[in-house]
Amino acid sequence: MELTFHTLNNGIRLVHSHTASDVAHCGIIINTGSRDELPEEHGTAHFIEHMLFKGTTHRKSYHILSRLEDVGGELNAYTTKEETAIHASFLREHYPRATELLADLLFSSTFPSTEIEKEKDVVIEEINSYLDNPAEYIFDEFEELVFPDQPIGRNILGSPETVRSITADSIRKFIKRNYSTSQMVFCSVGAISPKNIIALFEKNFSRIEACNGVSRLRADYMYKPVSTEKKMDTFQNHCIIGNIAYDLHNSRRMGLFMLNNILGGQGMNSRLNLSLREKRGYAYNVESMYNPYTDTGLVTIYFGTDNRNLGKSISLTHTELDRLRRQPLGTMQLTRAKNQIKGYLAREYENHENLMLSLGKSLLIFDHIDPVQEIFRKIDAVTTSELAETAGIVFDKTSLSTLIYRQNGERT
Repeated sequence: MELTFHTLNNGIRLVHSHTASDVAHCGIIINTGSRDELPEEHGTAHFIEHMLFKGTTHRKSYHILSRLEDVGGELNAYTTKEETAIHASFLREHYPRATELLADLLFSSTFPSTEIEKEKDVVIEEINSYLDNPAEYIFDEFEELVFPDQPIGRNILGSPETVRSITADSIRKFIKRNYSTSQMVFCSVGAISPKNIIALFEKNFSRIEACNGVSRLRADYMYKPVSTEKKMDTFQNHCIIGNIAYDLHNSRRMGLFMLNNILGGQGMNSRLNLSLREKRGYAYNVESMYNPYTDTGLVTIYFGTDNRNLGKSISLTHTELDRLRRQPLGTMQLTRAKNQIKGYLAREYENHENLMLSLGKSLLIFDHIDPVQEIFRKIDAVTTSELAETAGIVFDKTSLSTLIYRQNGERT
């Protein structure tokens, strides 16, 4: 995979991968998310993502939505705890249209007061929708338990109270403080030459003045394991078990990704899926996830089950964690685990939209992009002893936290 890089005088960077596909993808990723909010700004980063579609100095909301949809393209955005992204998918001949639109949204949005008031109701309904889904909401509440009174622990959407307090002025203050041009990456995957993508990048983004917001500081996390239950009017019990974990820059990150995949990753042959679902039918959905951040990380195991099987499911989960701690992988198991991770990675790269976002995030976070073969080399370098040591630390039973939404009585 040959990559094109370019940096403007204002600090905005470009990474592009050429493909032969008729469909192209591009986006811009900003190193700002919900963890960069002050307490009174809770929900602002996500709200800005919504408002970028509500009007610029050149376009009203309808014209923004129609600009790519009129030619069969798609415009989208997302906010995480550490980044904000706007991205587009379109036929390759519409590169000029897409790149100009992204620049317009990010740097010329006007944040009309009437649109802000309407969008508050939309976001509050989004919050209510989330609260109605305990299988999703439990993850947010678990992070709040693990990282109490820390920005990284607050949910991304905000609360109805903080969302209602957002104004055009508070939006502009947040952007001025946090949106640095040196912390923005324009990423692209499509059938366009390096010369032409650089020309479009220069044309649409070089006019932006350099701006430097406040740099994100590493936080100190005083983690204490906690276990709690809540009664919920649900048809299932929902349970999360987890621990803090390695950050994005830790050398043991690759090994933990591998352990997470063995335990409860996307494969149907993960240990938890085989134990809880396939062998016993205790759960429909069981999974584990590893989310690394700039200065910390989180491993979570989630499942939903009924009252009869909650205790047994928790016990089986701890049995599988104990296996990882006490029984090192054999040679064949280690090889199979490595090959599975490689296959998943290769498939992800075949999805060009995912590839585009992955390239942008890698350049933004690490300031370089490893070729696939280098990533494979790092996977192959993981040893059985490293995995055993990592499992012993991260899955230590005395370090695990638990949150249970317990079904409030029998449901019919």
